[in-house]
Parts: sequence; C-alpha cells; structure tokens
Amino acid sequence: MLRARREWVFFATLWKSHPGLTAVWWALILFQGILPAVFVVAVGALVGAVAGGDPLPAPLLLLGVVFVLMQVMTPLHNQVGSLLGEHVSDRLHDRLLVAAGTPEGVAHLEDRAHMDELTVARDFDLGMTGPPLHLSMGIIAGGLVEAVSGLAQAVVLAAYAWWAPLLVGGAWLSTHWLLRESSQWDRNTGEVLDAQRRAEYSYRLAVDSPAAKEIRLFGLASWLTDRFASERRTLVELRWHATRLRQKPMRWTVVVLTVSGGLFFWSLGRDAASGAIGLGQVSTFAYAAVGASALAFGGLNWALSLAADGVASVLRVEQAMSSSAEARAVVSGRTPAEGMPAAQIRFRDVTFTYPGMSAPVLDGLDLTVAAGSSLAVVGVNGAGKSTLVKLLCRLYDPVSGTIEVDGTDLRDLDLESWRRRTSAIFQDFIRYELSLKDNVASPGATPEEVRRALTTAGAADLRDLDRILSPGYSNGTDLSGGQWQRVALARVLCAVDQGAGVVVLDEPTAQLDVRGEAEVFDRVLEATRGCTTVLISHRFSTVRRADRICVVDRGRVVELGGHDELMALGGTYARLFDLQAARFNEEQDGADSAR
Repeated sequence: MLRARREWVFFATLWKSHPGLTAVWWALILFQGILPAVFVVAVGALVGAVAGGDPLPAPLLLLGVVFVLMQVMTPLHNQVGSLLGEHVSDRLHDRLLVAAGTPEGVAHLEDRAHMDELTVARDFDLGMTGPPLHLSMGIIAGGLVEAVSGLAQAVVLAAYAWWAPLLVGGAWLSTHWLLRESSQWDRNTGEVLDAQRRAEYSYRLAVDSPAAKEIRLFGLASWLTDRFASERRTLVELRWHATRLRQKPMRWTVVVLTVSGGLFFWSLGRDAASGAIGLGQVSTFAYAAVGASALAFGGLNWALSLAADGVASVLRVEQAMSSSAEARAVVSGRTPAEGMPAAQIRFRDVTFTYPGMSAPVLDGLDLTVAAGSSLAVVGVNGAGKSTLVKLLCRLYDPVSGTIEVDGTDLRDLDLESWRRRTSAIFQDFIRYELSLKDNVASPGATPEEVRRALTTAGAADLRDLDRILSPGYSNGTDLSGGQWQRVALARVLCAVDQGAGVVVLDEPTAQLDVRGEAEVFDRVLEATRGCTTVLISHRFSTVRRADRICVVDRGRVVELGGHDELMALGGTYARLFDLQAARFNEEQDGADSAR
C-alpha cells in the first residue's frame, strides 16, 4: 500500500525524472538536517570551554564552520531543488501532451470526469492552487530538513539519558501527527475543481487578448476582477474549512508538550543542580530539546500535498487516456484509404449521442454522398450538421449504425490514411501563432503550392510567407476575421493539392461579405472539382451552388435534392431560402435608399 500513496508516487517521479539531481537533493536534505545538531554540540562545547577555562580556538572554529555551512547550504539546496522541479515539470508536461493526444478522437477531452482531471493536471504548475513545482521543491525540502534536524537533535539527547529521545522526540512526533491529521485537504472534490476552473477562466479572460475588446467595450474589467477574486476566495475558504485546526487536537498537543517538556527539563535541572552534568552539557541538551521541536513542523508539508496531487493527476490522466484509447475511443483499422471514395460515402442508420447527454444528436440518419460530388447540409442550430462532419472525420464514432466508404465500414479504414484523404475547415478553426506558411502548408507542400492556395482562397495580398500571424512577435501581425477565414480555406486547398479527396467545409465563408463569399466559393468549388465535398452553411447563396442539398432536422434527413427541386417541393428548404432572400432584399433596398 505504501507504493500507492501519493507521496511515494511523487518521490518516485522525482527519481525517474532526473536520478542525479534527485540524489543530490536528498543528500543535501540529510546534510542540512544534521548541521543544527552539530551546531548545538558546538555551542555546548564552547560554553563548556568558557566555564572550565579551556582553550577556545577549537570550539570556536567548529562553531564558525558549521555556521557558514548552514548559511551556504540553503541557497545551494534551493537552486538544486529549482532545477529538479523544472526537470520534473517538463517531463510531466511531456507526458500530459502525449496522453491527451493519444486517443485519436476528441470525446476524451469533452468527458466531465476527464475534464476535472485535465484541469488539475494542466494547471498543477501554473500557480493557480499552489506554488509552481520549481518553488514547491524548496518548501518541500525545507519541511524534510526540519524533520531530519529534529530527529538528529533528539538523538543528541541520548547522550543525556536513553529515555530522553523517546520522551521529547515522541512528544514532538505526536504533535506533528495531530497537526497533520487536522489539516488534510482533498482538492479532487467537484466543488473544489469547479471553483478552480471558474477562477482560471476568469483569469484567462482578463489577461488574454481575444476577450479584451468586449471586456473593455462593455465595461467588464471590474466585474471580471471581482469575479476572479470571489472564485479565489472560494478556494481559500474551502481550504480553510477543510484544514482549520480542530479544538481537540490542539488541546491534546498542549497536554502532551507540557507533560513531556516538564518532565525533561525537571530532570535536566535536577542533574545540573546536583553537579551530575556540567554547564556545557546543560546548554547542549536544552538547545537539543528545543530543536527537536522541528519534528512537529517538519516532514511532509502542505507543499508536498499540492505537488503530489498535481503529479498524481497527470499520471491518472495518462492512465485514463490510455484506457480510453483502448476501450472506447476512435481506433484505427487496417484497410488503406488511398483513392477512396471511388463510388460513395453512405451514412446508414447512424445514431450519435455526446458524452454526458441523454438525447441523441443524430437519430437514425441515412444519407448517401456520391463520390466527386458536392453536398450541402442545412438545418436549424442543433440539428446535427456539425456532428455529421465530425463523424465523417472520425473525431467520434457512431453509437450505432455505420458510415461506409465504398461499402467499407469507416472504422475498418486505416485512420491515418483516411485523414490524409480528408481536409476540413471547421467553424471554430484554429488561428496558429505561426508563420503564414505554417498556417497553410500541409506536410511536403512547396511555397508555390502555398501561394496558389492563398490566391484561390482570395488571400493573394498575403505574400510574406514567413510573417508570424501574431502581434506578440517583433515581426508579427494580426489579420482581420475575413483574412483569417481565407487563410483557413487555403489550408484546406493546400491539403487537396497534397492528395486529400474528401473536403469538409463547415461555415467556410461566415466572416466574408456576400460578394467575397460568392467569388471565393466559386473558386473553391473549381479547385476541389473531383473531390467529395460536404458543405455546411447558413448562407443559401452558397448552399445553392452545391450539386445536392440535404435538410437535417432532429438528427435525420428530412429533405434531399437539388436547389430547384427543393424549391419546387415547397418544404423546409424553400421556406428558409425565402426568408433569407426576403431579408437580403430588404437590406439591399435599404442600402439603395440610403444612396
């Protein structure tokens, strides 16, 4: 059971991260812990020499050397601990990155249980709930040094009487146990994790740039500061209520220390008065008895508890991600996907429910997409449109039913091979703080292919491929929303040049004006001719250009056909198209009147 304790796991992690630094760190703990006991003996020797008229150089030299070592060892130990903490932190972050990226899908990142663990694991070294690990190592070492110091000085008392270390050391050890038992804090409760997550979110809103405009525009700075302070106060209060000293342990602590200390110093005073021990020995044993109090306050302290919790969370995430990858996440098949689809992609009675939700998003959906054609998917918000394309990209797998590519279950295809055949722009596409080239280029793409993709996406004016797309760098810049969307479209087109045959466009022109949208989308359709394209858009001027259009409602396809066919049908599509066309005409008439 000892190996399962979080403290044991923490110290084992130190050793695995850097054995050399860990050995030095422990050696310095022992050396620093012994020095106070040597100092007490040296003080006693000096007092005895003064009282007996003996030569003073030897005890003075010993005292001076020990004093200098005590001053030098602390900063040296802090430096070693800081380096060790950085090594451990780097290693754990590496393991966390690998663990989070191991499952091929994304469901594990949206699971509530995993999210709680990820919150603790991700933030363990950011100072949100405790000091970063490179600082914690000094606090942890300080507690262990105190414990060794208290033990060493208790051992010195054995030179006075065999029972003295047991009486004095045992009393301070029992005090340590009483204080520790009354100060435990379980950070892995839902209440603590929720407060931590809310505090972190408020903090990031305040210091990150994406939210800066709205925060200032709506005067939310003070509200956000108060919110963060409130959530941090909640964390402090939760810890206080969990760790506040109880009256009973404090009463017992006072009783134990009063009885043991009284007995020891009564005995010491009696022997000093009778002349059984000299003044130097009295000084040594009195100081040692007081120094043994380090046993009560040293040892496994609060910093170790916080650091061990963080390390344990990383390891639990690693284990959870591994079991998730094996048991229920997206798993790669073996059939190569090169050249697919050659005939069709078919959704056959597909049902899907997100983790933690009871109602299905897709409910028995049937849909066939002919290879080389374009299909537009429309419907109200929440109808299941984006979920459909996430399943097509195998970010999730259906709860029931199958997605077939040329008659082969998508789950039987080699996942890496299938994703090489797939290119996508999602409505929440990523804006990488990298160069323009790295934002666009697929592996192996040449600068000429990148420029061609940018031109097709309507971003020919962005010519400096090495320019960092972030204002935080000396040569960096930021782009408008429309420019970023063109860059994301270029990313899709570049992947098509590299062999992608399935193109997913989830609201690809939402941030472009109507004229720019029509111009860009015509070029995109031309560039992806021959690809199997699935388009999701709320703009029917774009949707009508697709070969076929399907209307999804409550997780099922309720209408399917070309634009003219669906307009003639007079159903949901026609109603939505007419509403949008009427609104556009009203806006256009208003613009003409303004002229």
